[in-house]
Amino acid sequence: SANQLICYNCTLIKIPFTMAKKETKQVVDFPFGRENYIWMLTGIGLVVLGFVFMVGGGSEDPSVWDPAIFSPMRITVAPILVIAGFVVEVFAITKKAKD
Repeated sequence: SANQLICYNCTLIKIPFTMAKKETKQVVDFPFGRENYIWMLTGIGLVVLGFVFMVGGGSEDPSVWDPAIFSPMRITVAPILVIAGFVVEVFAITKKAKD
């Protein structure tokens, strides 16, 4: 039983007997799985890349017109990358982890 009986001057005394508790390893529970975090980093990378592609195209002299500001890279590709990055972020957050 869980108690141990000891004879002390012919009188039985009940002494509680407990076994040493095993230490349980605490498991850290992250809100997302590893794959979700990889998708999130990919989405952030796409957003940053899109903004990097939008940079530039200005002129050093304000009186000089530089048509590079309307290059297809800045007005088409870069916004598509930014939107794609946000779509990947939504996917990464809503994707169920494989745990």
